[in-house]
Amino acid sequence: MKQSLTVLLLVFVVNSFSQTDQKIYDIIDAVSAERIKNDVKTLVDFGTRNTFSDTVSTTRGIGAARRWIKSEFESISKECDNCLDVFYQKDLVTKEGNRRVPHDAWIVNVVAVQKGTKYPNRYIIMSGDIDSRSSNTMNFEIDAPGANDNASGMAGTIEAARVLSNYQFENSIIYVGLSGEEQGLFGGAGLAKYAKEQGWDIIGILNNDMIGNIKGVDGVIDNRTFRIFSEPVPPTETERERNVRRFYGGEVDGISRQLARYVHKNVKTYMPEMNPMMVYRLDRFGRGGHHRPFNDLGFAGIRIMEAHENYTQQHQDIRTENGINYGDTFEHVNFPYAKKLTAVNAINLASLASAPPAPENVAIGGIVQPSAKFKWDKVDGAVGYKIYWRDTTSPTWDNSRYVGDVSEFTLEGIVIDNFFFGVASVGKDGYESPVVFPNKTFR
Repeated sequence: MKQSLTVLLLVFVVNSFSQTDQKIYDIIDAVSAERIKNDVKTLVDFGTRNTFSDTVSTTRGIGAARRWIKSEFESISKECDNCLDVFYQKDLVTKEGNRRVPHDAWIVNVVAVQKGTKYPNRYIIMSGDIDSRSSNTMNFEIDAPGANDNASGMAGTIEAARVLSNYQFENSIIYVGLSGEEQGLFGGAGLAKYAKEQGWDIIGILNNDMIGNIKGVDGVIDNRTFRIFSEPVPPTETERERNVRRFYGGEVDGISRQLARYVHKNVKTYMPEMNPMMVYRLDRFGRGGHHRPFNDLGFAGIRIMEAHENYTQQHQDIRTENGINYGDTFEHVNFPYAKKLTAVNAINLASLASAPPAPENVAIGGIVQPSAKFKWDKVDGAVGYKIYWRDTTSPTWDNSRYVGDVSEFTLEGIVIDNFFFGVASVGKDGYESPVVFPNKTFR
């Protein structure tokens, strides 16, 4: 009788993990294109948000913009019984040695922290950029509305805070407006350094930079596709880790790439009308974004953005030349699309914030055997674990098996040579951690 009850319980658990959660659909529905539109308009109306623009005016410049963003986070917090800890995080940058810095200035980030109920020191971060620029990034007086780049990402971050503040999560969520992106990723570097000093356990950062344009400079119009940029392996890996990769694989399986795969899978599950496009590159060719400073310190981080850019509307003075209207202005932003990409972020923030920590010390064995063997250290909050595997040429985890609350398992009949493998933790409500690629071997 006891054995039958155990089997029934296992069947129930496995079945429950195969179901979707209505809460995630509710989060998608709660995101408002109209609110995002209003927020983009407010940010655009500050005239310029250049990092070195006016900080005193109440109506123009980056100072007015960041005070408004902080007030929005504070209003959201008030609505959820002070569930957000809102503060400025800042660092001084100087003109000396920085060719894109016209004068010394404080780089001020606006941070809102929604503390987790079980793992308050584990953080998943969504970021947008506060600052904007014209053709000449050193010109901090000319109008630079920055509607899509990056009022869209900033408005999406504020909207995600509005929606997710109605829920409680086991892990903490940070919503942040970062400054100084156009001059050298200063805001991200400052916050990443601050996170390191504070001992934050960062699950990952979802950097949103331009999420509102659907018409590319090549004429393609697409309101469903978006890109997920991720680096292959951390720049902080050791010489030993590099040598291990040569023999066992993993050159496309770093922590940022696993975060990208997590987002891809979650979107295909809950928003199948969307087309997430994983790009195997840190960022666009020769360019950068605010996830990179986090990557530089060994944190997982990805960039989420539109698939089709229009360069006549990026980093341009407002003007008309040869019949082309240049400038990053309000009318070019597609708000239903910005709503979709905001929802992409919100559901992944919610899922990661609801999941247990990833398994630790994942090891793999099975050399010259007709099976693949795994060992890992159990983690607090996991009720079970799932083994994933894929063809070595596949970009996504295509096969999986839930193996229960164990710390080792053997996949019989699966030849280790032909696949890549990973292990994820599973929580009581079915939410999973990112997949962990094995970091050691055993016989």
